[in-house]
Amino acid sequence: MPIVSAPSAPTDPMSHDLNPRPSHQRDFWGSPWRARLGLTALAVAFMLLMLWLWRPWLLLPGTQPLVMTGGDPYLRALMRTISASESNVMRPYNVLYGGDYVGSLERHPNRCESIGQGPNRGNCSTAAGRYQLLYSTWLELAARYHPERTDDALDATGLSFAPVYQDVVVHAWLQEGRWGNVSAQLRQGRIQPVLRRLSGTWTSLGYGIENNSMSRELPRVYRQMLEDELANAEEPAESTKTKSRPASAGRP
Repeated sequence: MPIVSAPSAPTDPMSHDLNPRPSHQRDFWGSPWRARLGLTALAVAFMLLMLWLWRPWLLLPGTQPLVMTGGDPYLRALMRTISASESNVMRPYNVLYGGDYVGSLERHPNRCESIGQGPNRGNCSTAAGRYQLLYSTWLELAARYHPERTDDALDATGLSFAPVYQDVVVHAWLQEGRWGNVSAQLRQGRIQPVLRRLSGTWTSLGYGIENNSMSRELPRVYRQMLEDELANAEEPAESTKTKSRPASAGRP
């Protein structure tokens, strides 16, 4: 007898996906190694974003904001520029010549670190802190400008070398007549003549005897720091007549 096939069940046209996705797309995150790859890419993108946002302090840690408050924003920008070349490390206030650190800043460390290269090779240097001040220079300046100074210059040996005092002393030093009117020159945009004048003291500023990889970048760094300082001081960048606030040690 003839074999009659059973009628097939009617199909519902709505029961099928009209545009089915390939299985490899549906299963991307279902694959452990693909999921790890995707998460790794997201983590890298996040790290790059944070690096961009924090680049002044991660790539140029020596330009971190000063501890002291107040002062001339043009001089503050210059101080941050100096430390970008002299002490471009995460803890600039604690660094010694050569790259070692000290934990205590109760007073200038006065450690003579060996000079391994350059014209002074074979000697040693007591330079320390954010502005790499020699011990003799610090004693001289602290006796004049340290907020806790006394009438006895010998007492400067015991004065605190805390970050805020490093800032205050150097800020006052840069206003001395020996440099000319540094603030006025900076307000005129003459950063390179200022760096040249200061290179006899800070020898890495582009015109001294110990240039480094940062020396050529300092004019650009200064302009960035000035923009930041003027914004913080709420002073228009084009102003050349604004009176600066006196620097304050605040609390160490």
